[in-house]
Amino acid sequence: MGRPGAGTTADRVGAAMSAGGGVSGGANRGANGAASRASGSRTRRPSEPQRSRLLRPGFWLPAVVAVVVAGLVWEFVAINNTYLLPRLGAVAMAVITEPAFYLQNAGVTLAEALIGLVIGFVAAFVVAVLVTESGLLRRAIMPLAVVLNVTPVVAIAPALVVAFGFGPAPKLIVTALITFFPILMNLITGLNSVSPPVLQVFRTLRASRLEVLLRLRMPSSLPFVFAALRVVFPLSVVGAVVAEFSAPGAAQGLGTVISVASSNSRLAVVYAAIGCLALMGAVLLLLVTLLERRVLRWHESQLLKRE
Repeated sequence: MGRPGAGTTADRVGAAMSAGGGVSGGANRGANGAASRASGSRTRRPSEPQRSRLLRPGFWLPAVVAVVVAGLVWEFVAINNTYLLPRLGAVAMAVITEPAFYLQNAGVTLAEALIGLVIGFVAAFVVAVLVTESGLLRRAIMPLAVVLNVTPVVAIAPALVVAFGFGPAPKLIVTALITFFPILMNLITGLNSVSPPVLQVFRTLRASRLEVLLRLRMPSSLPFVFAALRVVFPLSVVGAVVAEFSAPGAAQGLGTVISVASSNSRLAVVYAAIGCLALMGAVLLLLVTLLERRVLRWHESQLLKRE
C-alpha cells in the first residue's frame, strides 16, 4: 500500500479546482446576473433621453446648416463658372428624368462592389488565419501582402483585362485587391487580441487549434472585423468605380456613365452619378453600423455608447 493520499494528489487538485470553479462560477453567475440586470436597466432607461436628444436643435441643426451653406456655395460657383459645376437643379433633373438609367447602372456597380468585397474578405480571412497560426507562413506571406498593397491597382487593371478578357472578372479582382489589405490587417490584429490568461486556459484544457480559433480568436476579432468593414464597404464602391475606369470594355456601371458623360461635357450627368455613388456608400456604411450595434451589443464599446 502506498502512502495515504499519495496517489490522489491530482484528484485532490482537480476536486479543489472543481470546487473553486463551482464557487467562483456561482459567484460569477450571480455577478453576471446582477450586471445583466444593471445593463438592462441602463439600456432601457436612456432610450427616452436618446429620442429627446435627436429632437433637440443642437443635435441636427449644425448638419442642416452645413448642408445649406454648402448648397449656397455650390450654386454661387455654378452660376459664375458654368463649365466648373452644374446647377443643383440640373443635377436633380438629370436623375428625375431618367431614374431607371441611374438605378440600373448603380445596381451593376453595387454588384461589382459587393462581390469583389466578398472575394477580398474570404482571401484576407484565409491569409490571416494562416499567418496567425504559423510564424513561418507569416514571415513568408506578409512581405508579399505589403508589396501587393503598395502596388498601384490601376497599373494592374490593363494586365488583368489581357488575362481575363472584357468581362466582369477584371473589375471583381481590382475591387478585391483594393479591399484585401485593410481587412487583412484588422483580422490579424483581431485574431491576436485574445486574452493570454484565457488562451492559457484553452491550452490547459487541451483545446485544438480549430476550437481555439472558433471559440476564442474569432469572437475576440469581431470588433476589429467591423472596424474594417466600416472602411472597406464604402471603399469597395470606390474600387468598383476605379475598375470601371481602368478596365476597358465596361458597358454599364456608374463609373462608365461618369467616363462617357465627362467626355461629352455633360456635367449634370457626371455629378448625378457621383451623387448616386455617395448615397450608395453612405447607405452601406449605415447598414454596417447598424449590424455592428446588433452583433456587438455585449461589447464595451457599444455599452459605452448607450450610457
